[in-house]
Amino acid sequence: MAKKLLITEKPSVAMEFAKALKINIARKNGFIESEEWVITWCVGHLVTMSYPEKYDENLKFWRLDTLPFIPKEYKYEVIPSVQSQFDVVKMLLTREDIDTIYVSTDSGREGEYIYRLVDNMVNVQGKTKKRVWIDSQTEEEIKKGIENAKDLSEYDSLSDSAYLRAKEDYLIGINFSRLLSIIFGRRLAKDLNQEKFSISVGRVMTCVLGMVVSREREIKNFNKTKYYKIIRKIWRRNI
Repeated sequence: MAKKLLITEKPSVAMEFAKALKINIARKNGFIESEEWVITWCVGHLVTMSYPEKYDENLKFWRLDTLPFIPKEYKYEVIPSVQSQFDVVKMLLTREDIDTIYVSTDSGREGEYIYRLVDNMVNVQGKTKKRVWIDSQTEEEIKKGIENAKDLSEYDSLSDSAYLRAKEDYLIGINFSRLLSIIFGRRLAKDLNQEKFSISVGRVMTCVLGMVVSREREIKNFNKTKYYKIIRKIWRRNI
């Protein structure tokens, strides 16, 4: 009998799905299996974008004449620290007795991206793929999400936006980190009495760091000023 595979983003979420589906089997080897269902999980991201040196070994050395780095085709690789769980997920995605895949990673762009990276790396073919979209992990919501799961292709636009954002983050981080490190790295290393110094730039972390620095400057440059309060006193007459 053909089985259904359900993939969540985290092990803890997988346990909630198993509970909702009345599967009372201890997890082992990275998945849970019953007569009808197989449940497995990612551990956050299993696949990531490759660094420039994977395109060309010479790009391991940071030089101005190699910037900007903009690949025509992006490369991806399995994250070494989670290779074992990726192998489990890959094995299940390609098992002959599994005909339907329920993608149950977190409902959002990042969750969609996490599964799509795995799907593309494994190159899953010949399976029905459905997307479970839920707002909470209650038993009722999980069952409803599985019952109303739509074809995965209906979320292709969300997947495209996730890939685009990841590429944007990658290009900003790689190119500006190298550029600023080359220009200012030696000066900062000297000022900080270090052998070398690299400057990390990111679409989100750089903006947040700027907000923190701005606020810290406001605090340090704060000047005390006198202020006055109006106090009203009520006098009571003893009778």
